[in-house]
Amino acid sequence: MLFGVSTFLWVSPFNTNSFDLVYKIKEMGFDIIEVAVEQKDLVDWAKLKNLVKQTGLQVTISGAFGPERDISNTDPIIREKGLQYIKECIEIAKFMESPIFGGPVYSSVGKTRFISDDQKKRERDWCIENLLKVSKIADDCGIIVGVEPLNRFETDMINTADQALSLVKEVNHPNIKVSLDTFHCNIEEKSIPDTIRKVGKELLCHIQANESDRGTPGTGNVDWIGIKQALDDIGYDKAIVIETFGAVSEEIAKAASIWRPLANSSDELAIDGLAFYKKLFNS
Repeated sequence: MLFGVSTFLWVSPFNTNSFDLVYKIKEMGFDIIEVAVEQKDLVDWAKLKNLVKQTGLQVTISGAFGPERDISNTDPIIREKGLQYIKECIEIAKFMESPIFGGPVYSSVGKTRFISDDQKKRERDWCIENLLKVSKIADDCGIIVGVEPLNRFETDMINTADQALSLVKEVNHPNIKVSLDTFHCNIEEKSIPDTIRKVGKELLCHIQANESDRGTPGTGNVDWIGIKQALDDIGYDKAIVIETFGAVSEEIAKAASIWRPLANSSDELAIDGLAFYKKLFNS
């Protein structure tokens, strides 16, 4: 098992001036730096690639889906902007040698409305249409796109693994799979272990293993023992990543409803979270 941590824990948006994080994350003992692409032009990707190679870290790439990065929006201009953002992130993932690009690729975070069944169907159709285009881009780049369900307070489209699986199976392409975040699962699923088994080894491409309050893993009410057993049962051997938020931007605060510190410090959360991961998953 490989353990990682998201740049979101320390900075938003991640940029070239944040590159000291590469050394910090390596020194803490992580295997992976998960880079959240908020504003791609703020990052010198060639320099970052050289740094991670020097340290021996691996990279995973995740998305940040603001209001204009929405492939299911009623506005075709916004749908095209969302598609272009995903395309750019997939190309970044290829360049950075990340095996995956993950996130709520189907919509923008914070879009929560009560809409008619007809409107839901239209938005789903637009989503499928664009994910079919995404699948071709991902195939060409050799990248897996992970569809991540979010809880009901952050999206009205894909809240559960069943909904994600339905979407993925309708797209029906080997480069479109499912990514799970245990924070969201803890809200929406009856059993996180059963959810992991349901998605299965073939379709589960990434795990963000976060606590029930997005604080330090191991300090809340997530069923970690059950999660470990389920991952062992399906033979999962990919990344397990902490994704939570330290220095929160206004956009992230509103989207994820982060209004208070989640630990004494970002460094403490990362160090203690990694120690918990190693004790649990390596036992």
